[in-house]
Amino acid sequence: MSLAGLSETVVATAVLLSVTASLPCFLYGAWIVIDNDPVTWGVLTSHLKFILTGLALTTVPMVGWMMPRLFDQLGGFAVLHAILGLQAYAMLAFGFTGIVRIFRAKWEHDLYHDYDEDLLLDEIGSENMRFWRRRLRIGVFGYVLFWIFAYLAGATRYFIKYTDLL
Repeated sequence: MSLAGLSETVVATAVLLSVTASLPCFLYGAWIVIDNDPVTWGVLTSHLKFILTGLALTTVPMVGWMMPRLFDQLGGFAVLHAILGLQAYAMLAFGFTGIVRIFRAKWEHDLYHDYDEDLLLDEIGSENMRFWRRRLRIGVFGYVLFWIFAYLAGATRYFIKYTDLL
């Protein structure tokens, strides 16, 4: 038995569905920022609603179900899945350092409410704004890439362990 008396297969299926549901949240959240220029406060908060929902759909099952069971199952796809997942979160943390600097600079210059098209983002904040923006892009790209790899490893592991399909 697993969480609240549910079978391990039922919980694993719910976790797979939750993590699967996070991908559309990430993609739509990214699309909101890509499709809107300038990024106003409303655009940012709309973007964050989807991104944070996607992160919750991935992180809650990871912390609540995957991590506590990891050491009991070390081997094969479990190790690969864990390493790829941890790398995804490391890339997210790397990108977050850029997000904080960009957010602070835009907030200090009131660019979320009164956008000035003549003011370039690279010119505000610090002399390293290009560096922080590049760091954000690398972190986000790395997170998505490693998230996809971790998802594929986890889904493969699910189908091997909980179904007769593989």
